[in-house]
Amino acid sequence: MRSLDIGATGMLAQQIHVDVISNNIANMTTTGFKRQRPEFQDLMYQNIQRPGSTSSDVGTILPTGIQIGLGTKVNSIYRMHGQGSMKVTDNSLDLAINGEGYFMIDLPSGETAYTRAGSFALNDQGELVTAQGYTVQPGISIPSDAESITVNESGEIIVSIPNQVASQNVGQIQLATFLNPGGLEAVGDTLFLETDASGSATTGTPASDNFGTILQGTLESSNVNVVEEITNLISAQRAYEMNSKTISASDQMLSTVSQLR
Repeated sequence: MRSLDIGATGMLAQQIHVDVISNNIANMTTTGFKRQRPEFQDLMYQNIQRPGSTSSDVGTILPTGIQIGLGTKVNSIYRMHGQGSMKVTDNSLDLAINGEGYFMIDLPSGETAYTRAGSFALNDQGELVTAQGYTVQPGISIPSDAESITVNESGEIIVSIPNQVASQNVGQIQLATFLNPGGLEAVGDTLFLETDASGSATTGTPASDNFGTILQGTLESSNVNVVEEITNLISAQRAYEMNSKTISASDQMLSTVSQLR
């Protein structure tokens, strides 16, 4: 009976759906996290009678035919890169992007990673780094005697030095955008890598062209909507139960057949 296998594909698809929802909920407080959404597709069809085939010797054709679907599958898991809400922290090294763009990060492997999580700090050399100690491009150093740090909307980092009337510009934050941000590869630590699907990064300064602005003392929260995720979880659970019932019904039908004498 096809329904046994069809029900199994439905249960497997909904299991993956629940896995995605669980990851979204687990990261509801992760800075810069972008929620995911699975996309489903039906599997191939078995043609008992192909639509449009000839049904008689006078040329009549079948208007619909008989096609039996063989189930469903998860075709892709799409990452939703919508803007998360802003949380004010009053920490001068907490930065958020209001609009399009990603911070660029130097990985130990030599690759460039991209992130929306702007919870930065200074290392022992005064360099701006992530929580993992990875350098923020393009390698910005803050003088050890700086009294205050100001980051304007354009990403310019301005510090006040003792005994100097004029403030000093010590660096410029750069942002990157992608034609298809959904094609970025997530590698953990809220970092993404460029892929052939995402296209090459386009870099520029904040508040220019299509790039967002920088908000100092602010972090971008996860864009997970808890109410929506719970609703999706209930729907996935019910779909899983219904698919299991089709397997149970198929088993009962087979049991009935095996008892025929």
